[in-house]
Amino acid sequence: MDRFLEMKVFAAVVEAGSFTGATEPLGMSKAAVSRYVAELEERLGVRLLHRTTRRLSPTTEGEIFHARCRELLGNLDEAEAEISSRSGEASGLLKLNVPVTFGLMHLASLWPAFLARHPKLALDITLSDRVADLVEEGFDVAVRIGQLAPSSLISRKLASTRIVLCASPAYLRKHGEPATPGDLLRHAVISYSLFASGENWSFTGPEGEDTVKVAPRVRTNSGDTCRAAALQDQGIILQPTFIVGADLAQGTLREIMPGYRSITLGIYAVYPSRKFVSPKLRLLIDYLVEAFSDPSWE
Repeated sequence: MDRFLEMKVFAAVVEAGSFTGATEPLGMSKAAVSRYVAELEERLGVRLLHRTTRRLSPTTEGEIFHARCRELLGNLDEAEAEISSRSGEASGLLKLNVPVTFGLMHLASLWPAFLARHPKLALDITLSDRVADLVEEGFDVAVRIGQLAPSSLISRKLASTRIVLCASPAYLRKHGEPATPGDLLRHAVISYSLFASGENWSFTGPEGEDTVKVAPRVRTNSGDTCRAAALQDQGIILQPTFIVGADLAQGTLREIMPGYRSITLGIYAVYPSRKFVSPKLRLLIDYLVEAFSDPSWE
């Protein structure tokens, strides 16, 4: 029996959580899928799956074998892609995970030109602010914004974005402009709830670091909502320039407390660590690097 096919079937069953769920991606009947797994377990002499009436789950041995299957199958896909790329255009599907607001504001308009350049490629784009497990969830690449923690992922920097304190001119005319971080306690603040520091807003000023714990009038997990509230004269926000850069340029929002700077974040393409980067992935990353060589928000 084809051992690579056995591994492909087993990996599909684990990822689908059932024999039935694996039938469609494999193009096999449920009986054939079940037979492949049973013969694999018999050949290895170990049980790879816990079977219940509702769901299948891997045993400890199954988890180890699944990880090795993913690695070997990935290497096989890469080898085929490398050889194919020498004789023609890059082709196939790329699965992307990108942040919601950045994906809508700055990436959505880029995809048509990329696909026009590479007509044999297809994109599967998931917009989510959750940090996805690229290997477990099968993503080829993710765009991430922040200060990256050490990991096995490979990253390539696309651009930077400053986090700026700003408000509408109308709000500032009515309520005055804060001069120091402590003055924020006397203002209406719209807070982004997903900041790692929470409501402790830190700035580097003339005398070093200055942190204030704000008391937000509005708290939200959406940078778009923060921006919309500020544009409606509702208060002060702390948001990245990729969201508010155009508003600052147009004057509908104004950066305040220029003597106190917040942090700058990197914007990265990250992908699983492998010895060989497929031609289609390299094309995509190179395209993004080119697209953000002169970021519009700065």
